[in-house]
Amino acid sequence: MHRKRRYLSALLLVFLLPMTGWASEPPLPEEEAPSTPPALPSRRWHYLTRVEATTFALLPRAGAGGDDGFIQVEPTLIIDGGPEFGVNVGAPVRFRMWGGGEGAGIVRREDWDSLSDWGQLVRGLKFGSDNAPLGVWFGSLDSYSLLTGHLVRRYSNRANPDYHPAGGFLTGTLGPLYTEAFVSDVLGARLMGAEFSLDLEHVFFGKPRQQGRYTLALSAVHDWGRAGGRAPSVTLAHLDATAVVLVRPGFEALVVAGWGGRPGEGGAWGAVVGVGADAVTSTLDMTLRLEVRSQQGGFRQGFFGPDYELARFNAAGPDGVALADASSPDGYSAYGEAVVGWDAVSYGGLNKHLKLSLGAEAFSWGRFDVDGRVAVQLFERSLEVALKGLGVGMGQPGARYLGAAEVRWRFLGGKLYAMGTGGTLLFPTAEGALRPGAFASVGLGVDNAR
Repeated sequence: MHRKRRYLSALLLVFLLPMTGWASEPPLPEEEAPSTPPALPSRRWHYLTRVEATTFALLPRAGAGGDDGFIQVEPTLIIDGGPEFGVNVGAPVRFRMWGGGEGAGIVRREDWDSLSDWGQLVRGLKFGSDNAPLGVWFGSLDSYSLLTGHLVRRYSNRANPDYHPAGGFLTGTLGPLYTEAFVSDVLGARLMGAEFSLDLEHVFFGKPRQQGRYTLALSAVHDWGRAGGRAPSVTLAHLDATAVVLVRPGFEALVVAGWGGRPGEGGAWGAVVGVGADAVTSTLDMTLRLEVRSQQGGFRQGFFGPDYELARFNAAGPDGVALADASSPDGYSAYGEAVVGWDAVSYGGLNKHLKLSLGAEAFSWGRFDVDGRVAVQLFERSLEVALKGLGVGMGQPGARYLGAAEVRWRFLGGKLYAMGTGGTLLFPTAEGALRPGAFASVGLGVDNAR
């Protein structure tokens, strides 16, 4: 159950809180419980319609050219066709209220000034499920990891506030081979990669009772660097061996070891060993990972991470260069990740009373990175609170910090809600620097979710 991505079988009817600005779109539908779900009776299609209207202000810091203010209208349509099909379309449109300087248009130009930006109209489109031999997903990628996660881990393709692509990934099974391929931008030449996972027990002893217990996986990722702003291209590859050493009802424990590098870059390599556990009960869905890593010559695991869409222009640290060109000391690190979903009433949907996701890495030369998010529902799900935080390069000069928060309160039977958001931003400039800023908004929304 650890091997496959589980986005495809999640419903599109309900999703976690949208976070404006730094993570400007609703996150992907979250993963379903790793245990095999019970058979569901046939059901009709469902839909959700939603409209939000907020005052939205982008507030650059002093010397960055003044403040911009907008009225933001955000329509949404979600069609849930069951495990095999779903669609979620809609996008925020920001109408200028003040600022922008001479010649500024009514609609914020940076939201729609490239072909890739039109991808934001598709928040989610899925065909197939984990139980199908082939599955396809298009939409925003939020906290996305490519299978073992040693190249792409907790990556978000919309961390750049002025770049709104639609990504996509494909999953497929053919005998003992499981494959996942992804692109960060289906309309531009950007990040793309794949991982091929071979079920060794299936190869040597025939189809096993439980697939994916002993696997050998090869992954490769390349960034063309041509969309969402020009940046250096980079290629990484990784080889992993995984063994599920303990299986109990609702619980698995595994060990993993791997080696990777940058093809064509001599001396750029890294190794990793780690352990993990997946646990599922009627109210709890938990994933834990702990790894020890060795990194040499500028290679590191999780290279394409939550900060990558900013670091591709300007990596955290004192050098002020793109991540592909940045140097880092050779050494070791310890990485830990926890993803927890808890619901007091065994609710089968995507919204939970508690959703927690945290990843942290401590390096032997004194650097510390952390990426975390938590969302809670209170008072019979009428109040929703979400917090996000990112710190990169902490403990070293040039550390980078981002944060965001959102509150939603439903009333009048839950169909009407008030919302408020706020947080910090970083805007890449044409020179490759990152311009700091902030955002804030308040408004109302209405939907037929209840």
